[in-house]
Amino acid sequence: MKKFGTLPVFLTAISTILGAVMFLRFGFAVGTVGFWGTVAIILIGHAVTIPTAMAIAEIATNQKVEGGGEYYIISRSFGLVMGSTIGIALYMSQAISVAFYIMAFSEAFSSLFEWLNGHYDLPAWLATALSMKQTIGIPALLILTYIMLTKGANLGVKALYVVVIILAISLMAFFAGSTDYQATSDVIPQVVEEGQSAISSDTALFPKVETPTPPTAQIKEASPNNAPADDNQPWKTIGFFTVFAIIFPAFTGMTAGVGLSGDLKNPSKSIPFGTLGATIFGMIIYIFIAFKLYISASPASLADTSHLVMAEIAWQGWWLIPLGLAAATISSALGSIMVAPRTLQAIARDEIFPTPKINNWLASGKGKNDEPYNASLITIIIAGLFILAGALDGIAQIISMFFMVSYGTLSLISFLNHFAADPAYRPTFKSRWYFSLFGAVASFGLMFFMNPTYAFTALVLIIGLYFLVSYYNKDKGSMAAIFQGVLFQIVRETHVFLQNADKEQIHSWRPSAVAISEATFHRLDAFNMMRWIAHRYGFGTYIHFIKGYLSKETNKIAKETKEELIKLSEMTNSNVIVDTMVSPSFTSTVAQVIQLPGIAGTENNLLLFEFPKDDVDQIHDLVDNFKLISAVDFDTIILGSSDRSFGFRKKIHIWITKKDFDNASLMIPLAYIIMGHKDWRKSTISIFAVFPENILERERQNLLQLIQEGQLPISPSNIQFIRNPDEDTRNIIASKSKMADLTILGFEDSSIKHKGKAIFEGYDEIGNVLFVNASERKVIK
Repeated sequence: MKKFGTLPVFLTAISTILGAVMFLRFGFAVGTVGFWGTVAIILIGHAVTIPTAMAIAEIATNQKVEGGGEYYIISRSFGLVMGSTIGIALYMSQAISVAFYIMAFSEAFSSLFEWLNGHYDLPAWLATALSMKQTIGIPALLILTYIMLTKGANLGVKALYVVVIILAISLMAFFAGSTDYQATSDVIPQVVEEGQSAISSDTALFPKVETPTPPTAQIKEASPNNAPADDNQPWKTIGFFTVFAIIFPAFTGMTAGVGLSGDLKNPSKSIPFGTLGATIFGMIIYIFIAFKLYISASPASLADTSHLVMAEIAWQGWWLIPLGLAAATISSALGSIMVAPRTLQAIARDEIFPTPKINNWLASGKGKNDEPYNASLITIIIAGLFILAGALDGIAQIISMFFMVSYGTLSLISFLNHFAADPAYRPTFKSRWYFSLFGAVASFGLMFFMNPTYAFTALVLIIGLYFLVSYYNKDKGSMAAIFQGVLFQIVRETHVFLQNADKEQIHSWRPSAVAISEATFHRLDAFNMMRWIAHRYGFGTYIHFIKGYLSKETNKIAKETKEELIKLSEMTNSNVIVDTMVSPSFTSTVAQVIQLPGIAGTENNLLLFEFPKDDVDQIHDLVDNFKLISAVDFDTIILGSSDRSFGFRKKIHIWITKKDFDNASLMIPLAYIIMGHKDWRKSTISIFAVFPENILERERQNLLQLIQEGQLPISPSNIQFIRNPDEDTRNIIASKSKMADLTILGFEDSSIKHKGKAIFEGYDEIGNVLFVNASERKVIK
């Protein structure tokens, strides 16, 4: 039964936003970068969180967010491989957050332990143990885990209202408190004189800060525990973005209420209002807290993280602030312990990990609520290791990196969904694409501003993790629908732009070829020829012709054949667009193909056909339809394939006759284009010009003149001139090109008209032959 309204979403988010960092490190931020610096941190942080809150509200109102919460959104948007890569990073941030909140909870007891140590003569071992955060942290982690595994997720919802009430009382006590410290009216930090009391205290539980600690006592972390009052001391040189990295987790948590989407009466209203309301309300509260801290204590006292400065400012702060800290951290820790294992469980249920045994073990749940028992054990171990490490500020910076990755990804998903324009994406709450884009850019950019080393390390780890997940999940590597939609839009916009743009009149030729064959799976030579032409310099479309009338059966065959063609294209890493065409005759197929629109904004200008040289009768349909082909001024190349295929792909021979000057302008560029593919990288081109003896010298001069004018892109030294006493050149070609892997010959329209298929016969002794007919002389610039 859906029973929740907007309030639970708001309270879940705000109880996480106003949490541990607010109590423990916000004074440090004000003391280190000043009031206006802290306001800048708040605004910059919310420049990330507000677009993310809008993005998460938009996505969550388009689909039900199931097990795994944010991971579910990311993986179903980006695909399982990329989604699980980010999901594992998200899980790590949630697991480390458990350690962060437990350690923050431990700090709520630090002043009590100091008071006990000062008033009672405790044994040295006990005093040392009480000074360590792990003394409280590890037992607290075990107790909370036991509670979650036995009581389940319902405990978090039941405790929510109590936590929020305690937080509200703590904050009211803080704003109601007062101190002897007075800030100057122009909002410039005052320096507390040595020996002067920084703030008043309500009780001896919180000793006054009277004398600055010597510099040698400062800890070597980003935030000093005992900052001296002198503005020239090293603690003042801490970078703005280092402080930002420590403070940023304070602004996170706005996505906490998204997991309630399945239990809300009206998710389209509750999630946007609850999430955005909590985010903006939290930002306003933080600005007021920063101002209250600024006017209530000196920078040195605020920067000193060895005591709860908020407790010393608040009315009855000696117990209300630690109580608020304890309530906030326990609530956040419970939330993280509840969410992190479920994220890991969801990843395992998508079968992402290397072996079924690992996936099954992590995915298994216990009880009627399917509690992720095994995933919780892994989370406890990770959290325990970070608790033992004990560096609160360092953990905060690591968490900030993971949060930035997650938030940037969520904003990017929203932006891509706007751009993809998928009809299935119909959220009831709509953000704006520029907000989402800004949130994504800000998230990823701030990672490098905060800590370039951490950011670069995180980037390398995520890339490495992506390849690792891809390696073990080859069956899940399909492109996500969101990327397909984006690519569709880019292609469409590019086509429209190229169609409408004023095109510069350039006569330089570039092949945009279409191949037609019904023997693809018997002879691959035509496909390979198209693959080489379209590799870099040209564009290619390969059509597999299926003879017959379009019906349910032939349509099914066409789809299955296209799938095979796509696999063939993938195996050969080709740049060819493949498709199928069902048609009752070769004539109708040609008529349709020559009207196909070109790809990449270019018009098709080249047709490729093929036939086996040992069965020239198969070219009968082509000969009969050549008049139709020549009517549209297409260049035509016809590949005669042999049993030798393309041999060793080392030698290309080009033969030029007195009738081939126009064809030569196409034959030579085609040879160079084919040679540009890695399959022919060690090949050589030999050009033979064969003419009758009585006109040899004249034709030599004509050919050299064309070369000199730049109409043939070759060097005169590359041409071998041959005298031929006979009009038929077949014998000479057979003699010279017997070992050639590809022989390129020209032919004229009139030759097909008068001689028919005979012009393609008589080349049985050589390998593959490419017959070339140019509709006009080509200019290659």
